[in-house]
Amino acid sequence: MIKYWLGGTAAVLTLLGLAFAADGIRWVTTSQMTMQGMPFTPPPQSSNFCAPLVWSRPPPGGDPSCRTTNYQRVGNKATWDMACKGRMPMTGTGEITFEGSDKYTGKITAMADGVTIIITLSGKKADPPNACTTAE
Repeated sequence: MIKYWLGGTAAVLTLLGLAFAADGIRWVTTSQMTMQGMPFTPPPQSSNFCAPLVWSRPPPGGDPSCRTTNYQRVGNKATWDMACKGRMPMTGTGEITFEGSDKYTGKITAMADGVTIIITLSGKKADPPNACTTAE
C-alpha cells in the first residue's frame, strides 16, 4: 500500500513540477507562401511551437538566418520587421491579428531580388493547449 502511495505522490510531484516549470502554451501554425511569377503555389506548411503566455516576439519561422526586430503589440495586433541572410537574402514586415486568446491570422510581406513574397499565417492553440517551456 505504501509503495502505491509513494508512487502516486511522486507522479503528482512530477506533474506539479512540470506545471510550475511551464511558461508557455503550445500553438499550431500554418503558413502558405505565394511568390510573384511562380507558376505554382507550394502546399501549406504546419508546425508546432511554444509561445510565452504574453507574446514578446512573432511566431518562429523556418529559416534560422532570419532575424526579427521592432516587434510591437498594440491591442490585438502585432507587427515586426525581418531580415534574412540565408540562400535567398530578403527583408520584409510581418503582422498578426489575435482573434481572442486562442487564434490569430496574419501575413509576412518580403522582398528578395526584386520579387515580392507573401506568406499568409494562421495559428491556434494546440488542442489540448499543452503547457511548454519557451526554452524548448
